[in-house]
Amino acid sequence: MKSEATVKAKVENLLKPIFVEAKELFGEIKKLEEAIAKRAYEFFEKRGGKHGNDLNDWFLAESELLKPVPIEIKDTEDIVTVIAEVPGFAAEDIKVSVEDNVLMINGKFTKTEEKKEEGKVVFSEIKSTQFLRELVLPAIVDMSKAEAVLKDGVLTLTLPKLVIAEKEKKEIEVKIV
Repeated sequence: MKSEATVKAKVENLLKPIFVEAKELFGEIKKLEEAIAKRAYEFFEKRGGKHGNDLNDWFLAESELLKPVPIEIKDTEDIVTVIAEVPGFAAEDIKVSVEDNVLMINGKFTKTEEKKEEGKVVFSEIKSTQFLRELVLPAIVDMSKAEAVLKDGVLTLTLPKLVIAEKEKKEIEVKIV
């Protein structure tokens, strides 16, 4: 029989997104940019290959491939709090990275849906949902003390600011010659 503490630890682990190194997300970002570029080019071709709406093609491709994620940033004296609405995502689907004062939040999940009749698959669909947000934070944060919690579709990142020791003030004697 599992102890209450073990069950609680497992539940807590499921509610905490993964903090990763920024370089780990760069590969994901590159794949995503390639997919957006490919889809934007399909829109361009569909319009007859005429220039003039290239940016609209890009935004349309982005809106098809990425889920919008509203973000709120709160800056206090000691902590930067980031709140992101990510309904439908589980903690293990979300990766968070901070390098200097740039925050990257990436989430992706794939859902497979099948309908069977008389033991045979008559309908199968694979649906992938993804989001990517890159934000400049108002301060450099201490990632060793950062916390992330996902509850009811809301991701809350608590990012303590990095404390930089003030340089020692030295008095300099001015001599008049």
